[in-house]
Amino acid sequence: MNILVLGSGGREHAIAWALAKSPKCEKLYVAPGNGGMAGFAKNVKGLNAEDGEAVLDFVQTHGIDLVVIGPEAPLVAGVADVVRKAGTPVFGPDAQGAQLEGSKTFCKEFMMRNGLPTAEYLSTGDEAAAHAYIDEKGAPIVVKADGLAAGKGVVVAQTVEEAHEAVKSCFEGAFGEAGNTVVVEECLTGPECSMLAFVSAGKAYCMAPSQDHKRAYDGDEGPNTGGMGAYSPVPIVTEEELATMKQVMSDAAAATAKEFDNDYRGVLYGGFMLTPAGPKLLEYNARFGDPETQVVLPRLESDLVDVMLAVAEGRPDDISLTWADKWAVTVVLASKGYPRAYEKGKVITGVDAADALEDVKVYHAGTAVNEAGELVTSGGRVLNVTAMGATFQEARELAYKACDLIQFEGKQNRTDIGLRAIKGRDSWA
Repeated sequence: MNILVLGSGGREHAIAWALAKSPKCEKLYVAPGNGGMAGFAKNVKGLNAEDGEAVLDFVQTHGIDLVVIGPEAPLVAGVADVVRKAGTPVFGPDAQGAQLEGSKTFCKEFMMRNGLPTAEYLSTGDEAAAHAYIDEKGAPIVVKADGLAAGKGVVVAQTVEEAHEAVKSCFEGAFGEAGNTVVVEECLTGPECSMLAFVSAGKAYCMAPSQDHKRAYDGDEGPNTGGMGAYSPVPIVTEEELATMKQVMSDAAAATAKEFDNDYRGVLYGGFMLTPAGPKLLEYNARFGDPETQVVLPRLESDLVDVMLAVAEGRPDDISLTWADKWAVTVVLASKGYPRAYEKGKVITGVDAADALEDVKVYHAGTAVNEAGELVTSGGRVLNVTAMGATFQEARELAYKACDLIQFEGKQNRTDIGLRAIKGRDSWA
C-alpha cells in the first residue's frame, strides 16, 4: 500500500513510524514531514495539508491507498471530506465530526445532549456576558477560546481578575477568530488523564489511558504548552474509573453515529478530570494527542495499517488491538523560550546515540536539516524522547538517560515527568 500522512510533529512521526513497520506499507509519504522522517519516509514539501483539492491531486497522482490526517486543522478544513468523496479511504473524521475539536461550544452541546459528564459552562460571543458570568461564579474558573488555538487557548484562572483578563485577551484577538466566542466553565478538580479510542461506525476501541504534562516548568509551573511529556498507562486510575471512561467513550462514539451526517472514522480523544464525583470530560479532540501518541502507539503490537484501514473503511468489527505489557514515558525537549518566542537553527547532536539505546525511540517534532546537512531546531517542541520498560520507574529513568545524550543550545525540558504517578494520587491535592 501507498500511504500519505499529513503533518509534521512528534505525533506524526510516531504514527508514520508505526505505519512503516507494517509489511503492508510499501511507500510512505509525509506532508510536510520533518528532519527525522526522511530516513524511512518521503517528506513532501510544498503540499498544503489544509487544501483538500491539493491533497486529492497528490493522492491521485501518486496512487495513494490510505490517507492519515494527523493535526486538527486539516480535519476542520474538511480535507477528509474531499478525499473520501473521491473514493480514497481516509483515517480522520469529516469537517462535521472535527467540530468536536474545532468548536468548544459544539463539543459542550454534544456532551450535554448525550448525557456525557462534564463541567457547567457558558458559551458566548458577548464579552460583557462572559465578565458577568465570571463575577457570578467566582474563581477558580476556566476560560477557553472557542476555536482552534494550537493547545494554548485555555486559561485556568485562579482569580477573578485573571479570568477577566483572559476573556479580554480573547476578544482583543489574541487567538484570532478562535476567540470571537468564549467558553467559561466550572473549574473541575482532580488529576487529569486522557483516553484515545479508534472510532468507526459508532463503535469505540479504547486505548490505554495516558497523562500529559501541560505546564512548561517543573512542579506544573509556568504557562500552558502543547505538552511537555506524558506516560502510559496511568497507575492512579482505578478499575472503576477506567470502566467509566471506556463507557463514556463508547457512548460518545454511538452518539456520533446517531447525530452526524456521515460516519465518524478516526480517533476520538477524551480529556478527563478524575473528580471526587468520578471522571468528567474536559474536552474532546478529533485526532491523536501530542505527546500522548508517543507513549500509546509504541505499546501497540497490532498492525497499525490494518487498524487504520479498518477504521477508514467503516469495518469496526475487523479491528483487533493487542498491547505490549510495558510502561512508556516520553519527555519533550524544547527550545529556550517555548511556549513564547524562541530561536531556530540550533544544531542538534546526540540523537543517534539516544535512538540506539534499547527500548528508546526519539520522535522528531520541530527539526529540520540545514544546508550543511546538520540536524537543527525548527520549532518550539523539538524532540520527544520515548522509552519503554517493564516498570514505570525503569521507563522513566531510561527516558531521562536518553535525554542527557541529546544536546542543542537552549535545550529545556521538565525533569519531573511522571513523578506524580510515583508519589500517588495525593500529590495532586
